[in-house]
Amino acid sequence: MLFSTQTDVLVKNFGLETAIEMFAKAGYPALDISLFDRNAVPFTDDYREVAEKLRAKADSLGVKFIQAHAPFIWKYEVYTGEIIPLLPRVFEFCSLLGVKYVVVHPIQNGRFYGREQEIFDLNVDFYKTLAPEAKKYGVKIAIENMWQTHPISRNICDDILADPHELARMYDTLADPEAFTVCLDLGHVALCGREPEDAIRIIGKERLGTLHVHDVDYHADLHTLPGISKINWTNVCAALADIGYEGSFNLEADNFYLGFPKSHYQTVTNFMADTCKVFVGMIEEMKEKKES
Repeated sequence: MLFSTQTDVLVKNFGLETAIEMFAKAGYPALDISLFDRNAVPFTDDYREVAEKLRAKADSLGVKFIQAHAPFIWKYEVYTGEIIPLLPRVFEFCSLLGVKYVVVHPIQNGRFYGREQEIFDLNVDFYKTLAPEAKKYGVKIAIENMWQTHPISRNICDDILADPHELARMYDTLADPEAFTVCLDLGHVALCGREPEDAIRIIGKERLGTLHVHDVDYHADLHTLPGISKINWTNVCAALADIGYEGSFNLEADNFYLGFPKSHYQTVTNFMADTCKVFVGMIEEMKEKKES
């Protein structure tokens, strides 16, 4: 079973090529390239040449790019008007890197509660418009569960696809496994008052292509390393083993870096990779016991 991590913090501090070297040194076999904003590599004039160079660099170090996170912004008008038109370029760039899954956030237009079906239908239409471009470049769009802050209580509450049953329904409604998969964000599940292991079993093996793995305290979107906060990772690993999950154990936990000086980032990267190995080992051991 592969394990991988987003590239955001190391790339911002050291650049793409050096970051790849640091991840390889730590023992990561795979990477999730972070393309969060409009200044990311796909929007440069030489993006094809850059993709070729990065893929060659990764290949030389025994690392592969397996997924990516497309640009997003919370503001509805900017996301729909400025970010979404960029997604075909993102799909092309990811295809050149060899990326299999591209996480694309759903559209979040104001409050969710009381408008659940309206926003669900809006996103069905949104994702369907992207399907031809994803197929053109041979990538799959990974749909992700979200959360929002209640405007009055200021507590975290459900947003589109937060309920794993709704996330499963979105995948089933799209009914296009050539173009879509599910990225289950385990921290987001917990923030909305559910247990990640329950969500894993609800989504199931056939829908679940990849993960955003990070720890939270059930109150704030901490995006820190598993084992640091309050999610029960033994239960999570057991659920992944139970469904026979075959995707990557993919960290989206870069906030863990922020408590350390930049000079210590290689050591932190090594520790994060070693932590992944522990949990992947648990999953594989549980799978073997289940099969024996």
